[in-house]
This record gives sequence, structure tokens and C-alpha cells, in this order.
Amino acid sequence: MSAIYLSAAHKSSGKTTLAIGLVRAFTERGIALQSFKKGPDYIDPLWLSAASGKACYNLDFYTQSREEILESYTSYLAGKEMALIEGNKGLFDGVDIEGSNSNAAMAAFLNVPIILVINCRGMTRGIAPLLLGYQAFDQEIEIAGVILNQVGGNRHQSKLVQVVEHYTDIPVLGAIQADKKLQIDERHLGLIPSNESELSEQIIVQLAETVRQNIDLEKVIEIAGRSPLPIATSTQKSQYSPLPIQLKIAIARDQAFGFYYPDDLDKFRELGVELVEIDTLIDQKLPEIDGLFLGGGFPETAMEALELNHSLRQAIADYIEQDGPVYAECGGLIYLTRSLTWGGKKCRMVGVIPADTQMHDKPHGRGYVRLRDRGQGPWPMLGGGTSQKVIHAHEFHYSSLTALTCDESNFVYEVERGTGIDGKYDGYAYKNLLASYTHMRSVGGNNWVERFVAQVCACKQR
Repeated sequence: MSAIYLSAAHKSSGKTTLAIGLVRAFTERGIALQSFKKGPDYIDPLWLSAASGKACYNLDFYTQSREEILESYTSYLAGKEMALIEGNKGLFDGVDIEGSNSNAAMAAFLNVPIILVINCRGMTRGIAPLLLGYQAFDQEIEIAGVILNQVGGNRHQSKLVQVVEHYTDIPVLGAIQADKKLQIDERHLGLIPSNESELSEQIIVQLAETVRQNIDLEKVIEIAGRSPLPIATSTQKSQYSPLPIQLKIAIARDQAFGFYYPDDLDKFRELGVELVEIDTLIDQKLPEIDGLFLGGGFPETAMEALELNHSLRQAIADYIEQDGPVYAECGGLIYLTRSLTWGGKKCRMVGVIPADTQMHDKPHGRGYVRLRDRGQGPWPMLGGGTSQKVIHAHEFHYSSLTALTCDESNFVYEVERGTGIDGKYDGYAYKNLLASYTHMRSVGGNNWVERFVAQVCACKQR
């Protein structure tokens, strides 16, 4: 077993494009590789999944216990030869001043050597004190190598390598010169792998070729071999009881929707649920299903096509009005409102949620959230004390709801940290529908998958 942790000094250093290229390059060499992404994210994992042909899983101190992280890491590495963990933000960045949930903390916890990506634009001799400072700041981690990115040319590269070799003992594993063709539009990163596969494959092939030509892959493999596989001390996965009846739950996967955590989908399957994919842009009706899950995505980029598919919009509205169990997150929430306005255009949506959606230029809700379940809604958290009904999750939305006509009795969650629907509440409930801006993970005591499936099962039995 071997592993590397790809991190950076700060956000937007280019580590995602390098991670994609490394994953494909190693996969093409026949290495059985498992990718992971640190923190809450759908977009980077979609690319890493497309590069490897295997689902990428998230590791997150905020939503998971350390036992869950260790269990997830070791269980998904079973039968694999190598792990590549892509960090988020900078190596030492996190939500608290102690760095308890930083990339450095994750690398130390899993005992994985770090390869640091440095955006070298406008930098020469200054790279030495940066690297020396990162080495000295935390003695519990190993910065085993550096990749120079956004290099200005051969002369710039030569100077950088000389400086790093003269002042530090960190090996330079490669250098990538600045090239606009290697940059990917961050906003639409998540759509390309699942919806424009030909274009995404071209990008991945180019990134892999760039990595092969400019990075010492043998040295990376050697560094990865320093990481022993940790031993999980306990099993955190739920022991699911067989369902009394067979269930089919539809999930929307198309140009507009596609943000789902693969381990959550694994939990549906472990419960015995059959997941049926639908395309909200072209499918004219719902299949024979027992429940519906509308995940996140970018519905604004396909709003005209969503409006034109009146037949499916009506079918979903009818399904909800007829007490069909539905769960919708962020993009799914937007789709269920009356209308969506973006870029001067306004399109009709499903119309079950009595509100309109307005897109903005800047995020209206971003980062980790903490919710308190109010004990109402179609599948509330039951039992336990007040502290056991706190949910750690995340949100990321550029939209807000306007002209919402409901009272607080319609809301399932009280927002203790974050934005939610109105800054105070999140989770709009109507009949057997629950829709929220918050993205959930079925971890950390928030077993939302089991509770939603239990509701679907009860609805079908009735």
C-alpha cells in the first residue's frame, strides 16, 4: 500500500489539474489507484472519478468523526495499490486557528507524505523561505516533494530549481509551465465529466500527458511507498437490516444535476434500494418509482431546457402533490420553485415550492453549516437529547429565494451556522417533500439516507 497527499500553499495553485493528470497517468500504468478529496466538494471528485474510472470519496473532519474517516479510507482502499488524496485550500488552512481540520492535520492523521504544489508566478528566490517556513511550521508532517506550477519559462524554471536545491532538502519533482490550455473553468468543472464526456476526456488526456512529460512519476511512486496503511480500530459502517419491500428511488443525473456523494449512494444500495437515473431535460415522465432524490448542480445553465420539458415538470409536481416522497438539495430546491431568474432571463420551474429563485454574481451561502433538527418534517431525527439533533453539513449557492410564502412551521432546520433559506431556517417541508440549500452527508450521526429510505418504505406500504 502507498499514498500521497497533494496539497498547496494556497487555493488556486493548480493542484486539481495536476491531481487529475496524476490519477490518469498512474491508472494508465496499471496501478490500482483510489482517489480521495479532503473536505466538502462535488466538483473535483467528479474529475478525479472520470480520470480513474472509479468513484472518488471525501474525507472531512467537520462532517465525519476520526473513526469514520479512518474506516472510509481503509475500506475504500481494500484491493487497491495506491491512494491519492487531493487537499482543499492551502496546506494549513482550516476553520479554526489551531488547524485541527486542515490538510496538514489530515495528512498527519493518515500518516501520508505531502507533495506541495507551488504557484510560482512572479516568484524566484522567495520560494525558499516559503518552503522552509512550511517545513518548520508543523513537525508532524512530511513535505516529501514540491511541484513547481505556473512557471514562466525555461529560465524561470532553472532559477527556481537552483533556489530550492540550494536552500532546502525538498526534492523538486517537476515543473509545469504556464499554459492556458491546462486551465479549467472552475464554475463549470462539475458538469463536464458526466455531461460532455468527449470534451472532458480530451482535457484529462492532455493533463495526463503534461504530467508524464514534466513530473518524475517514479520519484512520486517512491514517495508514496513511505505511507503505511493505517488500521481501523472499529467498524463505523451501519449494519443495515434488509428492507421489507423492494424500493426504487430515482436520482436526477444530467446537465443540470449531478452532485451526489458516492458513499451516500453506496448506502442506498447497501439498504437494498435500486437507484434509477433520470434526465430532467429529455425524460417526459417519471418511471415507476417509490421515491425521488434531486441533488445539487447548476440548473441555471440548463434553465431553458428545464422549462421546455413541461411534461416532466408537471409529472414531478403531480408526484409531490400525490404525497410521493421527495428529497431535494440546493439545485433540486431551485428546480422545485416557481421560477428561476439568471442573466436577465426568467424561466418557469416545477412550481411546488411557493417561491422564486434569483441567481446572484456572488455566493449567498458558502461553507460549513450547523443545523438543529426541529423534530418536524417528513423524516426528522428522533430520540436522543438536543445535542444529538445537530447536523454538520455544508452549502454553496449563488441563489436566494424571493417572495417565499410560508411560515416557520414549514421549516425543518434551525440554522446555527450558515445561511440556509432565509438566514434563520433551512429545509422546506410540504407533504412528503423536504428541500433545502444544505448538502447532507450520511455520516457523523446524521443518517439521512436511512431516515429517507424509511420514509419511502412507509409511504409505499401505506
